[in-house]
Amino acid sequence: MPALSRTVKEKILSFLAARPRHRLTPLEVLKGIGARRDDLDAISDSLRELAREGRIVRLKKNHYALPQAQNCVTGRVHAHPDGYGFLIPDDKGRDDVYLNRREMRRVMHGDRVMVRMDKKRTGEEAHVAQILERGQKRLIGTYEEHDGRGYLIPMDLRVAPAIPLAGRPPKVETGKVIAAEITRYGTGFSPPEADLLETLGDPDNPEVQARAIIFRYSLPTSFSPAAKREAEICPRSISAAESGARVDLRARSTVTIDGEQARDFDDAVSIEKIDGIYHLYVSIADVSSYVAPDSALDQEAYQRATSVYFPDRALPMLPEELSNGICSLNPKQDRLTKTALLEINARGEVVKTRFFNSVICSDERMTYTDVRRILVDQDVECIERYRPLVDSFKLMEEVALLLCEQRRARGTLDFDLPEAEIVLDLQGTPENIVRAERSIAHRIIEEFMIAANEAVARHLKEKGFPLLYRIHDGPEREALEAVAPFLLSLGYRLPLKKEKATPKDLQRLLETCRGKPEERVLNHVLLRAMKQARYAPENIGHFGLASTCYTHFTSPIRRYPDLIVHRILGDVLDGKTLKAAEKEDRLRYLQEAGRHTSERERIAMDAEREMVALKKAQFMMDKIGEEFGGFVVSLASFGFFVELENYFVEGLVKLSTLEDDAYQYYEKEYIIKGRRHGRKFRLGDPVRVRVARINVFRSEIDFELV
Repeated sequence: MPALSRTVKEKILSFLAARPRHRLTPLEVLKGIGARRDDLDAISDSLRELAREGRIVRLKKNHYALPQAQNCVTGRVHAHPDGYGFLIPDDKGRDDVYLNRREMRRVMHGDRVMVRMDKKRTGEEAHVAQILERGQKRLIGTYEEHDGRGYLIPMDLRVAPAIPLAGRPPKVETGKVIAAEITRYGTGFSPPEADLLETLGDPDNPEVQARAIIFRYSLPTSFSPAAKREAEICPRSISAAESGARVDLRARSTVTIDGEQARDFDDAVSIEKIDGIYHLYVSIADVSSYVAPDSALDQEAYQRATSVYFPDRALPMLPEELSNGICSLNPKQDRLTKTALLEINARGEVVKTRFFNSVICSDERMTYTDVRRILVDQDVECIERYRPLVDSFKLMEEVALLLCEQRRARGTLDFDLPEAEIVLDLQGTPENIVRAERSIAHRIIEEFMIAANEAVARHLKEKGFPLLYRIHDGPEREALEAVAPFLLSLGYRLPLKKEKATPKDLQRLLETCRGKPEERVLNHVLLRAMKQARYAPENIGHFGLASTCYTHFTSPIRRYPDLIVHRILGDVLDGKTLKAAEKEDRLRYLQEAGRHTSERERIAMDAEREMVALKKAQFMMDKIGEEFGGFVVSLASFGFFVELENYFVEGLVKLSTLEDDAYQYYEKEYIIKGRRHGRKFRLGDPVRVRVARINVFRSEIDFELV
């Protein structure tokens, strides 16, 4: 029956849709869709799967129905430390749903659930109908003991105030950081319970703090023995037969351009100008030649889906034998690549493309800093050192600016928000936080990679192959309407009369405020109104890049979606065709792969963000009591966050610490205002604060107004 599961599910959904007010048993569904009695187990399995996916709801006495017919809402639970919570609906058009303390006993922060909305005299009341996906499994916290029983006090207090540990109290010192796994979730009558997995150590130990984040996000830190074996037997050099079957680009002047700390080099570039046309070669590490589908390496790479980069370490998607070895485009070494050759005219238009398997030998491992020294600083020493490459860098600058202008003309969004770079000492301790450099060298690689990604996406689409696109939907109208009053107060009007805002509409707004005092806060507000980009086989375009067809092709060492695209391009280069059934199978695979890799990307980004916050808290530890200038970057019902001018560090000013008035947050007006004296705090307001308290383990920094 597994091969028929998709058809069976569709039949079940159609049958229930025709009877929206009915609650049906598996046997009634079986009869309704005309299945055989022998298929009852398969029908029951399909019903349970649909319920887990949230597409139908399971009711009492093994009955099933459509969620909308039972007035059900699905979404994520957002818990409050005081015990109540809210359901954040999947449907962004719906308001958040309040969950009382009784309902919250069954669920935890981060759970994906379905609630049934029941009408009461006082209004609607939400009841948890089913739990679709648990948001918590492995927990990090500190150990405490009460009345002869051990407890984990979660790192994230929204999870629970305390979780009992199973069995006798372990031999762990109070206050130590422990890792545990939930073995029983809470019900209306009993609390959750967890098993102790590991004692990590002292909460003030920086290494323990970092390991706690890695554990909490379930990030793998080692590879399976099978994956290691496959990595160890990968060839360390390229055979004459292999290089002879490819386009040989080793005689071309080719370079990689990356940051100083980079160790894996996915992409290399080369350029020349012939009869007024720029010939840009973007050669990408051919990881697909070393990682076979369904191999142990492939399965592990798929599960990780992305490399994770922290200030003091990296968790690679592939073992170092590949990521830093045979796949990495290291200088002076022959490497297998897939090359996109783009011909670009004087207006920055890509007029012709070619794609082929190639072999290259990078001449130099360039850094962004050295390329900037050559092109911007005109550094004599640097120019002399790289003399044979200087003309190529000048051509690259020309082409990058042309490509950038082309993208700007179609409406691409460039949120000009500075990023923090954490400077570590030899022991890995933060010694400074500075503004990350973004120069023409970064622009060159950014423009070349975007152009190559677009070219590959268009090519594979034209060939009719199912593809994993990188898509980005435009902001919801409701999100723009929510920020419109605040933007209007700054003198900027959103085009809300249109049914849907275009990239050009928002681009004009960003360009209008460029260089003005309110530029940074306006960029912040608009960026938060944006949706997150994701992977999917349905091409809806990329709003942020104003691109109608986009994919990720240029980083297969560190992103699994790029490896998928390499394999699809490989099929096209080999002249393969797909039958209708094969296309259907491929689409189903890409649908699931897109969901999984998008989810893993979000987890990696959250973990990276939290690790940066941890390093910032560590950096600020010796600054308690010091005063700094800053500005308000976000508002909440409990206070407002301030970013310091000297450092890219955010801290919270709690409303409870403001003793001159009783302050209230007015969400629609984007303002916090005192009830008696009318003092206001708005986004972008300059303030002076004192560092009051730091909890490094929880990455919390509290400020007080001076």
